Amino acid sequence: MEEPLIPVVPMSHTAHIRSHRKPRPRSSSALAMRAGVAGGVLGTLAVAGAAGTANAAEPVTQTIELPTITADMTAQVAESAEVTQQAAADYQLRAERDEAAIKAAKQAKSDLADAKKKAEAKEKAEDARKAAAERATRSTGRTALAAAPSTASTPDSDVPAPASGSVGTVISFLKAQVGDAYVMGASGPDAWDCSSLVQAAFKQVGVDLPRVSQDQSVAGTPVSLSNIQVGDILYWGGAGSAYHVGVYIGGDQYLDAANPSKGVVIQSLSGYPASGAVRVL
Repeated sequence: MEEPLIPVVPMSHTAHIRSHRKPRPRSSSALAMRAGVAGGVLGTLAVAGAAGTANAAEPVTQTIELPTITADMTAQVAESAEVTQQAAADYQLRAERDEAAIKAAKQAKSDLADAKKKAEAKEKAEDARKAAAERATRSTGRTALAAAPSTASTPDSDVPAPASGSVGTVISFLKAQVGDAYVMGASGPDAWDCSSLVQAAFKQVGVDLPRVSQDQSVAGTPVSLSNIQVGDILYWGGAGSAYHVGVYIGGDQYLDAANPSKGVVIQSLSGYPASGAVRVL
């Protein structure tokens, strides 16, 4: 039986020689430092172990504190809120004032329109009243003229001869119309009303008179009835509001388109005196 082989480990050629280096002497301070470090490490490990045990026994609770608002920040926030509130109040006040102004303007416009309507209505009523009064005056005057004693004469009657010139032409035209009909609004040649006959007579000599009796009564120079001459225009009623006109032909007589029952006639002033007279020639 073969013996087991024992492995041979090579060794250094100096392994059998003892080291001749002397151990370095260690100072007492170095030894103390090493002891202190070792002690500190052991103490730290002991504390860590105890803390670990305590931590394992009780859970750790962490508290997070919110930043505290300082007194200055509180004052600024309060001031900002107050400013915002005041601005809102001012805006609301302005809005209310604007709305009130708009309402006032609309009301003033409405009141003005109502006042204008009332004024127009009042003016129309006054015009209607004046027109009615004028119509009543004319009607009364014409009724009285129609009821006056008839003193009509014919062209062959004893009438003074017409004046010469323009006045003569006017009188001749008027006498040529005696016997024509009276028709309100007619302007010849066979029917007339009082003012159209006078207008047509003076047109023969180039005098343009207004169409209606009211205007003809103020168309010339006013003369008193005591100084009337042949060719003067006579009117009944007020100057500017006359309801009838005729032409004086002399001898206390006048020629006119009297009314529908008489037509164009020559009448005496004594039967129905005129109110006034104007002269255009």
